[in-house]
Amino acid sequence: MSVKSDAVPGRATLSDVAREAQVSLATADRVLNHRAGVHAKSIARVHEAVARLNYRPDPAAARLARTRSHRVCFVLPSGDNPFVAQLQSELHASRPWLEDHRASAETLNVDVFEPQRLADLLRSLQDRCETVVVMGLDHPLVQSAIDELVAHGCGVITLVSDVPRSLRHVYVGIDNVAAGRTAATLIGRFVGHVAGEVGVIAGSLSLRDHAERNLGFNQVMSAEYPQLTVLPTLQGKDTPALNESLARRLLSEHPQLRAIYCIGASKGISLALKAEGRARDVVFVGHELTPGTRADLLDGTLAAVINQDAGHEIRSALRQALARVTHEPLHADQERIRIDVYVKDNLP
Repeated sequence: MSVKSDAVPGRATLSDVAREAQVSLATADRVLNHRAGVHAKSIARVHEAVARLNYRPDPAAARLARTRSHRVCFVLPSGDNPFVAQLQSELHASRPWLEDHRASAETLNVDVFEPQRLADLLRSLQDRCETVVVMGLDHPLVQSAIDELVAHGCGVITLVSDVPRSLRHVYVGIDNVAAGRTAATLIGRFVGHVAGEVGVIAGSLSLRDHAERNLGFNQVMSAEYPQLTVLPTLQGKDTPALNESLARRLLSEHPQLRAIYCIGASKGISLALKAEGRARDVVFVGHELTPGTRADLLDGTLAAVINQDAGHEIRSALRQALARVTHEPLHADQERIRIDVYVKDNLP
């Protein structure tokens, strides 16, 4: 007579998987780490064994087994964009956590509005790190460079702005179409039933996040606020001087201007509104809660700011990078980046 035990069986190991699949331990490891050189039949047997045994890699054991630090390279825009500065600050604050997980990170800055420069930098990282986290243009040259990195065995994570047609592993950031729709709703509600024109200033519509915000914004404005005419989108490359010049042009050429939506970095636009004495009668909505936008909210220049949490994005990107090595499962809800809306009355 057999006795059925209620004891919980021990956690399956990689050796158990190899034995069950009738392959060597090295082969099982190659399959689970997506390395080349394994026969298709062996790959199938390993995956079947993983399913039968309910095998889950032990992330702590994976960290201890690594003989060197997992290297992560962050490729971020050069210049003085305050939100990018927040990302870099949050990455610096994460260094103790990275050390505990046997990982390291470095930041490289490049003019992301120049696709060839960005692509060249990405290609140069093939043997420099195991994972690249990039915030850059959705451009064929950039897509090709990302695909080459992945083919070389390097993980690629897009941050803030996606390159969805590439072979990147995951995108970390907000739903930018929804963010643009949110901006349109805010402006439409703030302006009310008064007819007029709305100016839009982006960094560059070659940035996927800016293009998607622009799309979402125009969807809502055309469908729900027909009394407001959205002017052609201007592109300021996220530079304060050009932003200010574009905002002054909008104010001088469009006397019926009721609102400005800044899709990217907003520094410079508030200066134009204040200099022209229009800060109180033009509804201004922008993105990212930085020291500058906080001040503009408090003095009434900005009506609202749509924010994404820089710290959450950096931590999520790092978790995604390490999960490629440890195969540790991630929780989708934890990795979802929320859209936050701030006015002067709910500032954190």
